[in-house]
Amino acid sequence: MIDKKEMTAPNVSVGADTEQSIQKCTDISINDNDENIKDLDESFREMQREMLRQMDPSYLKTVSMSALYDTDFETQTALIDGLLYQGTYLFVGSPKVGKSFMMAQLAYHISTGTPLWNYRVRNATVLYFALEDDYPRLQRRLYHMFGADGTDNLYFATESKTVNGGLEDQIRGFIQEHPDTGLIIIDTLKRVRETGGADYSYGSDYDVVAKLKALADSYKVTMLIVHHTRKQQADDKFDTISGTNGLLGAADGAFVLSKEKRTTNAATLDVTGRDQQDQRIHLVRNPQKLIWEFEKSETEVWTEPPDPLLEKVSTVLSSDSSRWDGTASELSKLIGLDIKPNVLSLRLSINGGRLLKDYDIHYKASRTHSGRKISLWKESVSMCDDRDKLSENGDVV
Repeated sequence: MIDKKEMTAPNVSVGADTEQSIQKCTDISINDNDENIKDLDESFREMQREMLRQMDPSYLKTVSMSALYDTDFETQTALIDGLLYQGTYLFVGSPKVGKSFMMAQLAYHISTGTPLWNYRVRNATVLYFALEDDYPRLQRRLYHMFGADGTDNLYFATESKTVNGGLEDQIRGFIQEHPDTGLIIIDTLKRVRETGGADYSYGSDYDVVAKLKALADSYKVTMLIVHHTRKQQADDKFDTISGTNGLLGAADGAFVLSKEKRTTNAATLDVTGRDQQDQRIHLVRNPQKLIWEFEKSETEVWTEPPDPLLEKVSTVLSSDSSRWDGTASELSKLIGLDIKPNVLSLRLSINGGRLLKDYDIHYKASRTHSGRKISLWKESVSMCDDRDKLSENGDVV
C-alpha cells in the first residue's frame, strides 16, 4: 500500500537545486509582499485618520513652517518681465483713453512672443473678451496697429456669459482646448457682472474679482480685467478706480492709464502689484499706428544682485552637460560651496523662477525611495511634474 504522503510529495526529479531555488524565491517574494502590505495598511490608516480630522467641525487647516520650507512649488514665470506676472490684475482708465488699444497691443505681443518696449515677453496663447467691440471693428483696429501679419495664438470673443452665469465654464473649456493659454483679457468688468438694483458694496466688488482670480489661479494664467476710473481726481492714481476698494483688494495688482489732457497723445501708466515694485511709465501714442510707444520710466526696475549659488549652478550646466540629476549633498560637493543640503534645496526652490529667467535653467525636485532628488536642465524637454506641493486645502501632498 502506498502512503498518501508520498503521493503528495513535491516532484524533485529535476534535482535538489531546483527545489532550493524555488524556496529562496518564495521567501524573498513573501518578505517583499509583507513589507508592501504593511506600507499600504499604514498609508490607509493615515488616510482614515486625516479624513476623521477634517470631518471634525473644529478642524483648522494649517501647514507648519518646516513643511512649508520642505515644499517645492511650481516655478512661476512672468508673462512680461518686470511688468506682468501670473495673477489677476485690473487695468483701468477713463473712457476712450486708449485702454482697448493697449489690450490689443499686450495681447499681440504675448501671442507672438515679441518684446514689448524694453521688456522681455514670454510667448503664450491669449484669449481676449472684447465685449464692447464687434469683429469688423477688431479687424480694422488690428490691421491699423499691426498690418497684415496675423497670429494663430490670439483668440477673440465679443460675447460671453456672466461671472455667475457660466463664464467660468466658457474659460475652462477654452483652456482645455488651448492648454498653453497664458493670458485672458476681460474687456470690460461691467459686461460680465450681473445687473442689480442695489449699489455695489465692498463685498460684492471683492467677490466678483475673487471668483475670477480663483479661476486664473487654478489654471496658472494671467488675467487682465478692464475697468473704468471715476471722475473725481485723487493724489493716489489707484484711488481713482471706480467702485470700492474691494476690487483692488481682491486683485494681485493694477494698472492705471491716464492723461493730463484728453487731446494729447502722452499718457502715464502707473503699476502696482503684490509680486512687483511700483512703477510709473510714460507713454506716447503713435498717431499713425495708434500703438503705445515707450518714452521713459520714472522708476528703474530693481534687479537682484548676483547670487553665488546660482552662478555656480549655471557654471556646472554650462561646462559639464546640459542636465544634472542627484541629491542636494552631491550638488553641494560638486559646486564647492559650504552649504547644508536642506538650505541648498530651499534656496533653489525659492529661486527657481530666477534660474529660468536669468540662466535658462529649469529646476525640479522630487521624492524617491532613496530621498529627495534634484533635477537641473537647459534643454526644453517634457517632464512630468511630480514635485511635492501644497494642495489647495493647505495640506502637504
